[in-house]
Amino acid sequence: MATRTTTTSRPRAGRALSADQYEADFTLEELAVAYFDCRRNKRNSASALGFELHLERNLIELHDELAAGIYRPGRSICFVVTRPKAREVWAADFRDRVVHHLLYNRISPRFYASFNQDSCACIPGRGTLYAAQRLEAKIRSATQNWMLPVWYLKCDLANFFVSIDKLVLWEQIAARVTAPWWRQLAHTILFHDPRLDYELRGAPHLLHRVPAHKRLGNQPAHLGLPIGNLSSQFFANIYLDKLDQHVKHQVRARHYIRYVDDFVLLHESPQWLNTALADVEQFLPDVLHAQLNPSKTILQPVDRGVDFVGHVIKPWRSHTRRRTVNEAIHRVSRIEPDDVYTSANSYFGLLRQASASHQDRAALARAVLRRGHSVNQAFTKTYRKST
Repeated sequence: MATRTTTTSRPRAGRALSADQYEADFTLEELAVAYFDCRRNKRNSASALGFELHLERNLIELHDELAAGIYRPGRSICFVVTRPKAREVWAADFRDRVVHHLLYNRISPRFYASFNQDSCACIPGRGTLYAAQRLEAKIRSATQNWMLPVWYLKCDLANFFVSIDKLVLWEQIAARVTAPWWRQLAHTILFHDPRLDYELRGAPHLLHRVPAHKRLGNQPAHLGLPIGNLSSQFFANIYLDKLDQHVKHQVRARHYIRYVDDFVLLHESPQWLNTALADVEQFLPDVLHAQLNPSKTILQPVDRGVDFVGHVIKPWRSHTRRRTVNEAIHRVSRIEPDDVYTSANSYFGLLRQASASHQDRAALARAVLRRGHSVNQAFTKTYRKST
């Protein structure tokens, strides 16, 4: 594994504030809650263990930096994931993740209260299962339980995370976050550029597998959010809230749902959907400085199947995307023996979300059995090997 460190002067993510200018409106207890939220899935990472080793001292130091207005984000870690496709991931240092959770815990409720019910991802209770079930309910409503012909328009934003205009996003955040100290903290997190101080982990040649137009390092400073941080996912939802409101209130789409940058509209008229598409294509560059990916724009009848968030919804049934099933079988067949139990149960949990998943779960069960594990009769769970 190769490691490279790139360090330059840190970016000026907004003017530093002294404690005399703006009072820090948070407590050490809130910071501790943010720490426990942050460590929930990261406790065994090196940075998390290092922070926990001197937990009380680190929390107090971080609290004092924030309260004095001298907090600045630290070094990020950059690496490349290759499944399902190659992409950069920028992971903030653990103490910075704690700050992300602190900001998220305080300001997210005011945004969630105004978000459309059809906005999904990084919202409690609105994951992929929620999105798939809600779309299926909308299809059933529009088609009167598959009795009437209905069309769907599916769109995807081009190079979404690396093309987000932070100046546009900041206007949306500043309009809702009125407390000066919290607004300044949001500004510091949003405009921090991880490319100026980061550590590259993994094989350097993997970076070349990421297309140039999808690399954060190739974007201007005012464009792009680092994939891998809670703040980026939350900010992305704020950024696209204008799209949600426009589609619902200006385009007047009755049946609409969005998961991150993928969204679907339903209507009985394909001509109406084409008009809606033209409206969205004009709205995105004018207001959000974003573009649709024309190669991923689909307009066809719903009875052919709607592929959304890994589920393919067809008349009276749904199943998991074929590529996902094949990836699950391939991975379980080749991973380390100690990882089969956790990975297989994770995939069983994913597959059972679809109503027509028996054959897919049976195929996965056969792969698990070949690895020496046992599977229950319903093909929904595997067990550890007996020693």
